[in-house]
Amino acid sequence: MNEFDFSPAHIAALARADAQRALAEDLGGGDLTAALIDPVRTARARVLARESAVICGAPWAQAALAELDPQATLRWRVAEGARCEADEVVLEIQGLAQALLTAERTILNFLQLLSAVATKTASYVQAVQSVSGNQARIVDTRKTLPGLRLAQKYAVRTGGGTNHRIGLFDAVLIKENHIAAAGGVTAALQRATALAQHARFIEIEVETLAQLDEALGAGARMVLLDNMSLDQLRQAVQINAGRAVLEVSGGVNMATVRDIAATGVDRISIGALTKDVQAVDFSMRFEKT
Repeated sequence: MNEFDFSPAHIAALARADAQRALAEDLGGGDLTAALIDPVRTARARVLARESAVICGAPWAQAALAELDPQATLRWRVAEGARCEADEVVLEIQGLAQALLTAERTILNFLQLLSAVATKTASYVQAVQSVSGNQARIVDTRKTLPGLRLAQKYAVRTGGGTNHRIGLFDAVLIKENHIAAAGGVTAALQRATALAQHARFIEIEVETLAQLDEALGAGARMVLLDNMSLDQLRQAVQINAGRAVLEVSGGVNMATVRDIAATGVDRISIGALTKDVQAVDFSMRFEKT
């Protein structure tokens, strides 16, 4: 897979694979507690969000329950990508009681993680949109949970963000160690251009304005400005003069992102979108019958 494919069919397949793996991890040889319940008994349950959040993870919830009860029904009261309020019912489920009990934690785990990523992303997107005249997009990184990268990148998109490369195979990001090993900015760019003709993009990281000038002179079309001050970022935008896409990394948080966007850069990458995630609090409650 050399390009992002977040079509419904692809997401459904991804969610199914993730859900199967998560259920296998949880179930092992079987759910000893749910076995206490009559296997033919049906039940209704509601999932509540205990805090305001951007809802994300519906395909994963659907996939987890479908593995155990293909006939179960899910009715979303809050759509994927929409914001819920605290204590709002976001999902109603009906199906076999055993299946609902066994899938409960897996469903909530996916919802709490992916909604957290989408919610954090949305907060950054809203912050930069409040800056008059800015064009910056919020971008994710490879700082993801092992095995759940695509799910987290889907959540970033759901929150209004933009995806960077999937992994090491689909695009080139030349960082300081690559530059040192290759013999300099120009040498690294020339070699990347020769060897990675099918990459989605070639980006080079620079730490000084002199490196930026060299990179642009060597034909760079995407440059990562690493840990530069606001004054350096403004100068970088002037030096660039629209020749390359400028991305910022390092020192980005909610206190700094607006000022960074105001410098005129094109992209702001934030590892915390997927790395420093505080789970959204969800709970499932069975209805009395």
